[in-house]
Amino acid sequence: MSFPNDENGDVLRLMLKNGDDLNIPREINFSVIFPTESAAIQFAVHSLKNELKVSFSSYESDDEMPWQVEIHIFMLPTHENITGFELLLAEQSNEYGGQNDGWGSLSQGKDS
Repeated sequence: MSFPNDENGDVLRLMLKNGDDLNIPREINFSVIFPTESAAIQFAVHSLKNELKVSFSSYESDDEMPWQVEIHIFMLPTHENITGFELLLAEQSNEYGGQNDGWGSLSQGKDS
């Protein structure tokens, strides 16, 4: 597999190198952070209305963006799927002052 030379490509290459089978769909968690609790809740409700699985928490890693909404979606971890969903989240969270803060998933395959 080859991936573009960007942050998502780097993560996918590392996952593959570590034995992850990227041909296995799995739940991927996308983090979006917000400046206020109210903005995070509004985005979480927006996401729930779009039938997405959501979790909400405080976020201690950024003093200016101390609230986090995680969107949990089942998908095949391709560069296209991940980057496309990040772009969608960025567009949808923008009106609430949110910004993407990465993604992750559990390893799948023989080394998991």
